[in-house]
Amino acid sequence: MSKRDELIAKYAADLKEKCGMNPDMDLLAKVTVGLGPSIYNADAATVSGSDEKELATVKNNFLIKKLGLSDSADLDKAIDSVVETYGRSNRNKYRAVIYYMLVKHFKKESVY
Repeated sequence: MSKRDELIAKYAADLKEKCGMNPDMDLLAKVTVGLGPSIYNADAATVSGSDEKELATVKNNFLIKKLGLSDSADLDKAIDSVVETYGRSNRNKYRAVIYYMLVKHFKKESVY
């Protein structure tokens, strides 16, 4: 099993155990691959749910640029909702899991 496959399995376990979701493994793999080498960097692979700057990066670089959504209060609400679902007290919020949940939330699977 490759390092990437191990990470995808870890993300799937997080989605099941911490978020109560049954992941679409094909979509999860595509979201993970789309993150490129950042998934191997401990700092870049996670999202701080309390860091406004980091949440703005998720909004601007992923939701607006990657998914093509328009900037609105709905984006902030969606990010907040996803962080809440993942668990604010959960220290390691993986970027791939957050992005996967946002893709599902906005029904933007077609981007992948």
